[in-house]
Amino acid sequence: MMPYRPALVSGTLSAALAVVLGAFGAHALKEVLSPESLNTFETGVRYQIYHSFALLTVGLLYAFWPVKALRMATILFIVGIVLFSGSIYLLVFLKNAGVGLGPVGILTPIGGLFFIAGWLAMALSCRSQTLPSNR
Repeated sequence: MMPYRPALVSGTLSAALAVVLGAFGAHALKEVLSPESLNTFETGVRYQIYHSFALLTVGLLYAFWPVKALRMATILFIVGIVLFSGSIYLLVFLKNAGVGLGPVGILTPIGGLFFIAGWLAMALSCRSQTLPSNR
């Protein structure tokens, strides 16, 4: 069985973007943002990298257990990254620009729910599976 390519590709691209954003935050934004806003931005980066690794794990698990729940976990993690981390980046930008936050703030907890659902889908996929033996 092959690993699940969409999870692996999205996980690696998301991790690369998280590194870029983390470096950007540590260097360029450090001079522009308040410590509170920089800390908020770093939270978005941290959750993005965690869930990038989750996507890579899903992609590799699929080689052993090609089940729908792992494909669903891929979608849930990707949407979670976009909603959770993406909304945090947008909120920091809007706050720094002095623009009202509007309804953007609701996207962060919704993204968090997608993360939780992704982890639960991963758990569901592992529940009744067994690893192949080396015999």
